Amino acid sequence: MAEVTSYAAGAPCWVDLSTSDPEGARRFYGELFGWEFDIGAEEYGHYTTCRLRGREVAGMGGDPAPDGMPTAWTTYMATDDADASAKRVTGNGGALVVEPMDVPPFGRMAIATDSTGAMFGMWQAGELIGSSLVNEPGAVTWNELGTRDLDAAKRFYSGVFGYGWEDFDTGEGGPEYATFTVEGRSVGGALREPLPDEVPAHWTPCFAVAGADATVDTAQRLGGAVVLAPIDSPFGRYAVLRDPHGAIFSVMQANDPAQG
Repeated sequence: MAEVTSYAAGAPCWVDLSTSDPEGARRFYGELFGWEFDIGAEEYGHYTTCRLRGREVAGMGGDPAPDGMPTAWTTYMATDDADASAKRVTGNGGALVVEPMDVPPFGRMAIATDSTGAMFGMWQAGELIGSSLVNEPGAVTWNELGTRDLDAAKRFYSGVFGYGWEDFDTGEGGPEYATFTVEGRSVGGALREPLPDEVPAHWTPCFAVAGADATVDTAQRLGGAVVLAPIDSPFGRYAVLRDPHGAIFSVMQANDPAQG
């Protein structure tokens, strides 16, 4: 178990799902990951907290997403000052989708797109720090950016969050990949992807699982689809899935059981 009590500014701290079918999403992820759900008040759009053994691991829209809004996961970066981070977003070629706003008593948030078009969130903690449980089956273990322009993405996130970058050798013919660091610790990754014109740059959360192949089988039984069948990586066995309503996410069976 990896319990978290705070996040360094810039570290991915939370993920949430915007979906056309909240009830269906609860059924799917509840059985897939063993989540329980706290459905919030109407004033917050019935925003739902997803829990594992009582600990916060993710969020989910409680009302259907508005027309035109894709069903998708959003990764949030921790910030000590959402307003200052929002100004750095626009100052580094990004754009604000949702201006900084209070979500009392939980925190303050904003939604933005980076300079390559990927949507992400920023979270200034109040009572909610973000995910309080990570790196174990059913909880987030990694967040990854897919973009056509990795160099531009590096400049953007370094300018907004002060990331350091470490290039990672994916082998002959493998994609260009880099991990980003906060306070010297790798907290996520980014790769250059030859995305189709209709697919924007995007962040994808990766959830730890006890068995990648079994999780893929369960996801398919529940109406999900396989985007990338399980493969072995230096870090563990990995697969990319699509939930029944279209949201993309990945799962990882870690080589090191201590990592989930």
